[in-house]
Parts: sequence; C-alpha cells; structure tokens
Amino acid sequence: MVVTLKDVARRAGVSRSAVSRTFTDGASVSDKMRRKVKKAANELGYHPNALASSLTTGRTKLIGLVSNNFHNPIFLEVFDLFTRGLQDRGLRPLLVNLTDETDPGNSVRMLRQYSVDGVVVASSTLPPGFAKAFRDAGVPVVHSFGRSSSAPQVHVVGIDNVESGRMAASELVARGYNSVGFLGGPEAATSTQDRFQGFMSELAKHPSIKVSHSFADAYTFDAGRREMLRLLQSVPAQAYFCGDDVLSIGALSAVQDSGLAVPQDIGLIGLNDMEMAGWENINLTTIRQPIRQIVSSTIELMVAMLDEPDRYPEARVFPCTLVERGTLKPRV
Repeated sequence: MVVTLKDVARRAGVSRSAVSRTFTDGASVSDKMRRKVKKAANELGYHPNALASSLTTGRTKLIGLVSNNFHNPIFLEVFDLFTRGLQDRGLRPLLVNLTDETDPGNSVRMLRQYSVDGVVVASSTLPPGFAKAFRDAGVPVVHSFGRSSSAPQVHVVGIDNVESGRMAASELVARGYNSVGFLGGPEAATSTQDRFQGFMSELAKHPSIKVSHSFADAYTFDAGRREMLRLLQSVPAQAYFCGDDVLSIGALSAVQDSGLAVPQDIGLIGLNDMEMAGWENINLTTIRQPIRQIVSSTIELMVAMLDEPDRYPEARVFPCTLVERGTLKPRV
C-alpha cells in the first residue's frame, strides 16, 4: 500500500500541515518537529510526492533540456552530464528533442504546458533568437554551447567558435600545408558560420596557401563521409578542418576507403574531443571543447536564475585547447 502524508502525521503524532512543511523547501518548521517527522517517514518508507509538492510551492523543479543535435554522439555525453548535474541539485530534467524544429513558439508552448521552472537550450546550431523566445515568455533560460556575444540577450555558456576556427587554421599553417580546406557542418548553423569565419580570417594572413571550403548537410558521420567522398572525386586539399569530430570521423572513413592514408595523403583536424576521437583506430587530432565546465557553469547559472529570474544576461566563454593525436603531420 502507498504510504501517505496522513499516515506519517499519525505515526509522528503531528498535524498533516507539519509533515507538509517538513518536506517543503524553505518552510518554517522546528528542528525537533523535523526530526520527529523524518523518523516517522523513514519507519514507514514514505517519500514525498513531487507533483503534490509543486502545488504548494508553485515550483515543479522541472528543467526543460532541449536540443536539436540528437544525431551527434557528443550529445550523449552532454545529456549525461546535464541530467546527473541537475539531479544532484534536486532538479528534474525534461529532455526534449527539437530535431527539425525551427519555430521557437512551438517549443515555448509545449514546455509551458509542463510548467517547467527553467529551460536549457543545449545547441551549437540554433540562433540566439531561439533561446530569447523563452526569455520573452518569462521562462528562465540559458543557452548552452550558444553563440558568444559581448551583449547577450540571454545567458550564454560555450566557446568562441571564431577563435576555434583560427586555432585550426594556425595548426594547418604551422604544419606546412600549402592547400587546406574547411569542411563544415550545415551552412545555416551559427557554429559553422563562426568557425568558418575564424578559419578564413586566419588564412587570409597567408595568401600563398590555397584555401577551399564546403559544407556537409548535418553534423553526422554519414554527412561528413558523403562530403569527403565528393571532394575526393576531384583534387582534394592536403588537409581539412572538419569543424566537428563526428564530421572528421566520417571524412576519415571516406579517405581510408578510397585507398588513401591519414595523415600521409590527407590531414584532418576536428573539434570537440568526443570520447570516440581518442579510440585507437581513429586517433583524431582535434580541438578540445571543455564540455564538463560548460555544463557545470550552465547548471550554476540556471540554479541562480531560479532565485533571481531577472538576473542580467551574461556570456561565459571557455578557452579551447589542442589535443595532438595522429591525423595531422608534425609541425615543421
């Protein structure tokens, strides 16, 4: 049988309201009363009903965790860190798949139906206006892996994608490549645009180096493989910045299946440092995005916003680092 609040009150010899206050965050209850109620609850195996508690407090402790990158394996790690981190703070993640969703209004309406206390938009491809739609609707929101800005309209936590593009270009220059290419994700994605901008701006300093660019239709293995197979039908570049690890791994598969070797014939550098990138059969040189720090900082901001919803928006930008493995030739 289900143990109820009434059963605990009877066992403890107190009123039902005393039991309710004991299990309500911030409610006034003496230490003696709290000990008595907790003892009775433990003896009976009682656990407070979270939904019933939300009716009292006006908070559901539900945090919408929304993304449109479910085909990219890196987000398995992202979702794992987010769900565990939120649960450790006493919050409950509500995972929402926004694949192919372009209208933020639909997402706002759906999440408001669940009475979420806040929303984390976990995406490097959605425009800033997507997260802003939640703020305009009065829902606390943090855009994780979002586009950095000196004057953000919502809280943004992530990396400087323009700088990461510059880093990749600098590495290719330092290794003596005379012909390089940018193989990006979807052209409309903000992360692709910024990484491309940084890549091209750095290479503009080196006019003797031949530069090409192309875009895959998604941040997926298959999309990276298809685009590289297309590039190999003509004269490919000596090395490519693929703009994402999963694209790089797809490109690596295409190069190897075409009878070419990496890095002897074609060099590759990715971005993210997902777990798979370090596997022995992949051994991808990449730019590490500090995912744990980004997730932890996002959760910290979300918790702060629950107490201070009008907190002024800020951008938290974390630096990236190079992870040297085996898909680029050594520096000259």
